[in-house]
Amino acid sequence: MRAIPMRLGLLLVLLPLAVPALFAQEAPEDLEAYLDFGSDSEGITLTGTQETTQQMEVIRREEIEKRNAQDLAALLEDVLDMSVTRYGGYGNQTEITMRGFDTERIAILIDGVPANSPRSGEFDVSQVDLNDVERIEVIYGGSDTKYNVSGALGGVINIITVKKQKPGFTFNGALSNTGYLPGKYNMRHAGGTIGDPHGEDPLDMQSLSLLGGYGAESFSWKASLFGNRAGNHYLYQDDYGFARRKESNEVLDIGGSGALVWNLPSEAALVSDTKVYYAHKNYPITPNSQGYALAQDVQITENVLFNAPLIFREDMGTEASLTYQFSHTTYGADIESRDHYLTGINRWGWYPSEKWTVRSGADWRFLYIHSEGPTETQPVKTGHLGGLYLTGEFSPVKPLMLIGSVKGVTDTKQAAVIPKIGFRWEIVPQFVLKNNYFRSFKFPDFDDLYYRSLDSMFVGNPALKPEDGLGSDLTGELTLNDTFRVSSTLYGQWTEDSIHWVKSAGGRWSPENIGTAFFLGADVRPVVSLGINRGGLKTLTLGFTYQYQLSWLLSGTLTFADSYRIPYMPTHIIGASADVVWNSGSLLLSAHYETTRYADTLNEMVLDPHCIVHVTVNQQVGSAFTAFASLRNLLNAHYESFAGYYMPGISLTLGIRTKFGIPKKQETQKDEG
Repeated sequence: MRAIPMRLGLLLVLLPLAVPALFAQEAPEDLEAYLDFGSDSEGITLTGTQETTQQMEVIRREEIEKRNAQDLAALLEDVLDMSVTRYGGYGNQTEITMRGFDTERIAILIDGVPANSPRSGEFDVSQVDLNDVERIEVIYGGSDTKYNVSGALGGVINIITVKKQKPGFTFNGALSNTGYLPGKYNMRHAGGTIGDPHGEDPLDMQSLSLLGGYGAESFSWKASLFGNRAGNHYLYQDDYGFARRKESNEVLDIGGSGALVWNLPSEAALVSDTKVYYAHKNYPITPNSQGYALAQDVQITENVLFNAPLIFREDMGTEASLTYQFSHTTYGADIESRDHYLTGINRWGWYPSEKWTVRSGADWRFLYIHSEGPTETQPVKTGHLGGLYLTGEFSPVKPLMLIGSVKGVTDTKQAAVIPKIGFRWEIVPQFVLKNNYFRSFKFPDFDDLYYRSLDSMFVGNPALKPEDGLGSDLTGELTLNDTFRVSSTLYGQWTEDSIHWVKSAGGRWSPENIGTAFFLGADVRPVVSLGINRGGLKTLTLGFTYQYQLSWLLSGTLTFADSYRIPYMPTHIIGASADVVWNSGSLLLSAHYETTRYADTLNEMVLDPHCIVHVTVNQQVGSAFTAFASLRNLLNAHYESFAGYYMPGISLTLGIRTKFGIPKKQETQKDEG
């Protein structure tokens, strides 16, 4: 499973370019069943096949509004029971975990375009305005064939924000306040001075989001604006059992977007989407410190997208996007970076017959990274990442679809071929079986290769090898009308040359290929929906999630018998929810439980199990307004998300949301004669 030689790799990745000429047949009669190029009314996005052989979950706009989550990570934890690791309250560094892989190893997309930082692989969840999201597609497992992006060891999260607006004018808005319980607290953990309650704690965070849009026959536009002010001044219990108050962790951020969609002939569309984000954040020097370092982030993204379900001929479609991203970050008084990223994506689809679909495409990313700091020896660094892919979908009979894919990737220094094969079999209309076998592969991030901290205690390693592995999963999906559905997945994934930062004998931290990691797990998700239709009640939906995962760290001489678990990976995650909907509102109760986690590779730093419970009420007020209230961490659980970083106790969010539209008047035609 090593990167293949450069010449052989380039030969293999160029093969997709020769394929289109082989498929010059008539289009299938039911062509619409094969097309999925932004035709979904809920969003325009770079997509592949309508179906996927992988486990896939979709969070739609209705669910996003109902949850009233603080940010993307909280939403994924609430709805899908993902494991989330935070360094504090809103605006702090947050890791999302899928099948044992953290954010750096999950491909996060916005409207089909990679959004992970090429510098660190991280993704700032605060940059996503949930009021501007149409739906979120989550695909579990490595080597994705729906979007064909690189580096997806754990899976893909695609956040879809752009859609064609309905005719006329629409406006959405939301305003909320989040507060924590005030109380007395220890100024220092060893006792001594007691601090008095702070009256501003019930007014700790304010959030505002505004969105307007207009749709016409030839074009539509959408503009949004959001902002948050968070003090993060909550009470928590430290390692010694003393009540403490979070200090020096204030966050102020603001963002906006503007999208124009031009409707072209033959259902084609041209999209221009601009996003801007600014954040001013105070980070405590240590978890309990009253001193802080100031960080400021500016990010500007411009994405131009073209999609055409039919182009040149009736059995061919294409999509293309070009994205420019500028990121300016300052930290403290001496560290600054100005990064420029340019990403190009092109995908093609051929539909030679009802049994065959062939897809191919290319993606390319140019990185220009300019870092300034007292210890920086090479301020300017550049790099390239890219790949070509070829996917064949064959359906010998309608209930069965076979998908085979190969993608060649390169960073100009080395190349690799990533194959995958899978199937989707509708055994009966109520039951679908999915199975995949794949190679997973990821090049090191720039920070892993070249990072150097202010005090030179954290230094990158240019000699790192890519992370490389194999995986397989098996999913069964049972659906009985609209009443009951359940999905169940078994999976295993083996990764070699896993990259982790380790401390040397001299005290310096540096990333190393520390060995092999292996994951084995199961994921079960039953949902029951009951129609009530009595006394104003409409439906009752009960959901349950159980995720079981065993992980082994096999570094150096470690074996399965040593049973060292991967840090921050709980063995059991249990989630449950009850959603009651009535004519004018809803009540949603959810719980999320994780068992013991370890904060280090030797499994000596134990993080206790925790259970968090949330309740949210939505009530329509008039025809255009909805009031909502959310009690989060209802049981006031005290727990560490990341080692030494304690999470807030109970909080109350009160807010109001509005949504209304002014339909476009239909033009009347005069009768002739």
